[in-house]
Amino acid sequence: MKHGLTLVATAALLAACAGPEPKQPSAAEAAQAALPATGFPSTGETASAGATPADALPWAQAFRGERLQQLIPLALANNRDLRVAAASIESARAVAAARDADLWPTVNAGLSGSRTPNASGGITSNYQAGMQVSAYELDLFGRLRGISAAAQAQLLAAEANQQAVRIALVAAVATTEIALQADEALLKITRDTLASREQSLDLVRQRFEGGITSEIDLRTAESALQAARVAYAQTRRQRALDQNALVLLLGAALPADLPAPTGQLADFEPLAELPAGVPSEVLTRRPDIRQAEQQLAAADANIGAARAAFFPRITLTGSFGTTSSQLDNLFRNSAWSFAPSLLQPLFDAGRNRANLAAARAQRDAATAQYEKAVQSAFRDVADALAGRATLAEQRAAQAAQVDAEARRLALADERYRAGIASSLEVLDAQRSLFAAQQALVQVQSVRAQNLVAVYRVLGGGG
Repeated sequence: MKHGLTLVATAALLAACAGPEPKQPSAAEAAQAALPATGFPSTGETASAGATPADALPWAQAFRGERLQQLIPLALANNRDLRVAAASIESARAVAAARDADLWPTVNAGLSGSRTPNASGGITSNYQAGMQVSAYELDLFGRLRGISAAAQAQLLAAEANQQAVRIALVAAVATTEIALQADEALLKITRDTLASREQSLDLVRQRFEGGITSEIDLRTAESALQAARVAYAQTRRQRALDQNALVLLLGAALPADLPAPTGQLADFEPLAELPAGVPSEVLTRRPDIRQAEQQLAAADANIGAARAAFFPRITLTGSFGTTSSQLDNLFRNSAWSFAPSLLQPLFDAGRNRANLAAARAQRDAATAQYEKAVQSAFRDVADALAGRATLAEQRAAQAAQVDAEARRLALADERYRAGIASSLEVLDAQRSLFAAQQALVQVQSVRAQNLVAVYRVLGGGG
């Protein structure tokens, strides 16, 4: 009894050497500390009654374009990044199962025999059969439970990571499709501009040959035509790059029955309008936030396992079966053995203290990563909502500019044909209209991509 009390006292002394555990904020407290107090900025819009929250809106309802309805399922089935995330879940699940198994004894069935010389010059035979329990650790201080809890938290983190990859993939496919549609719209505008400038060049050439205009007007018209051809080649190249990016996201070739991109400006906003007035608490449902939270939980569990290493480990070994000196009498006599052992760490050159310090540092890093994830998520949402509020105004103003430039070009062309204005006035109006049309396509594209970003940062994409 005295020896047992000594071991208990030693264990308590070593546990005290581990130091008191500092109080750490919970996941909810860390999220609250990381969130700004001002909430999300207003978009100037009001939420409609009964509107579906963004994080609960499935992609099939959000992305209504016919092409996206084909492209997104194909990407979800074939994308390699999503396959890697799924494999990571299976790996984490296997590790968690292995750590759970450590909580239970390992039971083996076996049959053995031995023949050894004895003192009388004969042979002694011994046969054994039965079940054996090998080195089962009694988890009195929570070391194995801490390791198991950490593995379970890592499994949940892997599942959250897969959902985050899924949402990012859906958003990437939608964004790339929008860019491809923008390329088609720009190609259409550029082709129309090429045709218009070819007609202008023919008219200027006729006037030059008739001695009405100077060679400067002719060369200016030729330069404008070549500039349009340069823009056409650049847009074709960009369309090829965007199509290659889409194929990579899909993990497969584009379907043969996929409708061709229309290039219509109305198709640039395939995303359903999302409700405004989003509370900050929506961030806690984002999968990347849940992933960081589970990684923090795993770090906490690892600290418990590291602290338990200061306590003694009690292991049990035993067997139950039969034994006999004759093989034919093996199952007539029973035999059993039971051997408990206690291992108390006394001197490990500071290994346990170093492991505990490392676990605490990893928990501090996980806490900081969790807070950073919350802060980054808040900025993502704030940026997306700010863009949503201003891009609509920019789009309306840009569309009005296109209308004004189109009227200006029509008037300049009439004046030129009537001999009132020079060809330079017509060419300047053509350049301005072309630039305004390109800018309108770009702002339409950015507007649609912003809607996709709002959907993604709010946790949609299920």
